[in-house]
Amino acid sequence: MSFASTLSSSSSSPSHYHHRHSKTLTPKPPPPLRPPNLRTAPPLLPATRASSGLRIVCHGMLAPRKFMQRRRTRKEEVFKDEVEEAEVKSWRKLMAEIEEGGSALPPLRSRRAKGDALPKDVVLGTLVRFKQLKKWNLVAEILEWLRCQHWWDFSEMDFLMLITAYGKLGDFNRAERVLKYMNNKGYSPSVISHTALMEAYGRGKQYNKAEVTFRRMQSSGPEPSPVTYQIILKTLVEGEKYGEAEAIFQSLLNEERSSFKPDQKMFHMMIYMYKKAGNYDQARRIFAQMAEREIPYSTITFNSLMSFETNFKEVSSIYDQMQRAGLRPDVVSYALLINAYGKARREDEALAVFEEMLDAGVRPTRKAYNILLDAFAISGMVEQARTVFKSMRRNKYTPDICSYATMLLAYVNASDMEGAEKFFRRIKDDGLRPNVVVYGTLMKGYAKANNLEKVMRVYERMRMQEVEPNQTIFTTIMDAHGKNSDFGSAVIWFKEMSSRGFPPDQKAKNILLSLAKTQEEQMEANELTGNAVCTLSKQKASKLIDFDDEKNPTDENQAGTDHKEENASKFFAVDSDDDSEDDEGDDEDLDFVSLEESQELIPADQF
Repeated sequence: MSFASTLSSSSSSPSHYHHRHSKTLTPKPPPPLRPPNLRTAPPLLPATRASSGLRIVCHGMLAPRKFMQRRRTRKEEVFKDEVEEAEVKSWRKLMAEIEEGGSALPPLRSRRAKGDALPKDVVLGTLVRFKQLKKWNLVAEILEWLRCQHWWDFSEMDFLMLITAYGKLGDFNRAERVLKYMNNKGYSPSVISHTALMEAYGRGKQYNKAEVTFRRMQSSGPEPSPVTYQIILKTLVEGEKYGEAEAIFQSLLNEERSSFKPDQKMFHMMIYMYKKAGNYDQARRIFAQMAEREIPYSTITFNSLMSFETNFKEVSSIYDQMQRAGLRPDVVSYALLINAYGKARREDEALAVFEEMLDAGVRPTRKAYNILLDAFAISGMVEQARTVFKSMRRNKYTPDICSYATMLLAYVNASDMEGAEKFFRRIKDDGLRPNVVVYGTLMKGYAKANNLEKVMRVYERMRMQEVEPNQTIFTTIMDAHGKNSDFGSAVIWFKEMSSRGFPPDQKAKNILLSLAKTQEEQMEANELTGNAVCTLSKQKASKLIDFDDEKNPTDENQAGTDHKEENASKFFAVDSDDDSEDDEGDDEDLDFVSLEESQELIPADQF
């Protein structure tokens, strides 16, 4: 029985296309999921696959929703008096100058030099706002400046915010300096300062020092807090110290004298750790323990489970379970489901899920668009991919190099090399520098067309642009020579791959073995690939190569706060309604199942 089916004994298995996606929890079953306007809207562009009975590109496809359109009018603001209005406008001007210049010191110094009023509430409001925006470099810069100002009473809370900023930046040298200064000033040891130092070590990749700091807190204080445990687990997992992380988690789980037990974020981190280590069974056991210990599930919990699965049925079943649990999918949830359908070459479902995401008011990110784009590119559906590509710009998301590489893949998989070359030129015309993924995608297209000359020409262009090849580039060149039955050249490129520090993968070995015809060639191929005897016939090796192509369509805080912050809130509360063009950077530190991680789901990144 699959893991998804064990989540709920009452869950019905999802059908292939008529998959249930309930937006709200209601007693009666929701209607089947279908691409929007499928029956009523005439096709805008023809579907490229004759085998598909659906025309999935239609009028209104990916039409921008109201919530995605930038608001041009602000709500009318009401101020207590003229003094407050002047303060708020002055603060906004200060913030604009800092963000435009990238540094806080010139605007602050300028105001002091001119004798302009620089109320403490304004300064504190600036600090708190940058803290909320996680612009810790500006927080640290302002606080270091304030330390030298006689008119500012630099308190213990300011020191704690400063060391927290250095912790977030991973600047452990400055964090050590601040903690030493605090000790010299006679401040009592604080869990905040020690946790910040530990985090600085972790972000600075000083994993052993981070663990030593944590052990010292355990033995001699200050006593670690739940946030301390969250950060040390995250640090150890990032450092691949899985045994140590597991021991800390289990001790907290089983220690009866502990004042607190593992919380939701700690469970999430352990699920992520086991996923990263490839131990999915243990990750699922941790998930089961959450229910046993009455730890509430969250969207992140189910996102973690969805990220384990490769079968779209399993992913969609977990997605349904999340909705039945009363949780709202976020952009990561939708992206994982879209990706699962795309990998299964079920583009109609992928598009329908994307439309459902827009209808639910969830703002897509650039990477979410890239995942949908990839769903069409895998099957060579150029017109549909172009529609997605254009909609990115229309909705204020500038395509990145991954977007261009994926769009290029659509042309390659459609065997339209003329269109691929034109789009390749457009990449440079649009001001982007083609990377190894882009060149590799173009080379693969010519290799599929059995055009060895063009493959090598693209390779030379890549080297002239000083783009370093990778393993997949060499494998593609070997494949091209293989299609021309050129064993000698394949051996040369096989050796070149090894000399460049790329261990040949199984596909490269299969290519070499398939080309070996004479007994002498077979002996050389066996020696190079590490085979004791020739176990692959040419026909069998060719089948394995083709199978690899099918599987891989392309190788692509804790800082303390006091009542001052409440006084400062008036300066930034009015900005809370603003929409940002791309909110990809808003993830919490421990929300590890993010679109940044799911970028690896796009096949083009396998290059």
